[in-house]
Amino acid sequence: MKLSDFNFDLPTERIARFPVDRRDESKLMVVNRENGEISHFQFSALPELLSADDFLVMNNSRVLPARLLGKIGSKTAELLIVKKLSARRLEVLCQPAAAFKIGAVFCGLGGLHAEVVEIGKRGRRLLSCDCDYERVLEQGYAPLPPYIKRKAQQAEIYRSYDLERYQTVYAKKFGSIAAPTAGLHFTPEILTRIRCQNPVLEITLDVGEATFQKIEVEDIGQHRMGSEKIIINNNAASRISELKSRGKKLLAVGTTTVRSLESYALLKTAAEEFYSDIFISPGFCFRMVDKLLTNFHLPQSSLFILVSAFAGLDLMKKVYALASEREYRFFSYGDAMLIV
Repeated sequence: MKLSDFNFDLPTERIARFPVDRRDESKLMVVNRENGEISHFQFSALPELLSADDFLVMNNSRVLPARLLGKIGSKTAELLIVKKLSARRLEVLCQPAAAFKIGAVFCGLGGLHAEVVEIGKRGRRLLSCDCDYERVLEQGYAPLPPYIKRKAQQAEIYRSYDLERYQTVYAKKFGSIAAPTAGLHFTPEILTRIRCQNPVLEITLDVGEATFQKIEVEDIGQHRMGSEKIIINNNAASRISELKSRGKKLLAVGTTTVRSLESYALLKTAAEEFYSDIFISPGFCFRMVDKLLTNFHLPQSSLFILVSAFAGLDLMKKVYALASEREYRFFSYGDAMLIV
């Protein structure tokens, strides 16, 4: 299939730059894959919409404060930490890339000084920092996607707010550079209500550049995802297997959970920790996931391609057009969709 098949029109005013006041006040669209029926709720209604046979699996990875703001010389600059290479050496994506030449020094707003020591592939840079990784992160901001458009002054004003809201309430160990955004709608109260009636299990996929990397080929069959770390401990794996064997329906919270579980099924690994570069597109055979809770994604993204593989491209285009018409909020801080 062609990348252009997964394009759609979206007015810029539908892109959510801030979340709703309460996490569970976001809208929830419910889409039935079998009959195409579409209905509309508030996310707080989710516990009542679940079947008695459903069980939920969630990605509990915690988002790192991986965005750094500052200057190179007189130019405003920023970077996103992609990988820790050693205590004081980092691999980053940066803007403006042309300013990050070998020998250039990035001066962060929090006092960080980091020199460019190597130019890597796909726009990456290797930096040597004047302080340890933990101190670098203390100066960091939530790694919000570019379309949210928090420039330095506004990012500073909303720093604490974004560090809290761009994080699920069930996040555990730091490891991601982007949030598993389908989980942002849950509150502790919603989780308590669900756990009273449905099993809830946790796995981990540390969201990396692969999740949001731009697809640069027209033939999507030629796209190659980057690799990301997945952890599914033996207790969770055994419980998932046991519930599935009893005919229970697995509801994946987010596309990263889908990729984790389907990778596990394909690799047939006994390892609790493994890496996967799986790219799910139409024609994929889903072995684990029966239902999906997700946000509304970017056109021509691997995430929109994944949900189209799960529910059908024609149905998803219809759903997205309706969501725009009914003023649903799109992308990371936007509203949610439950596909059954």
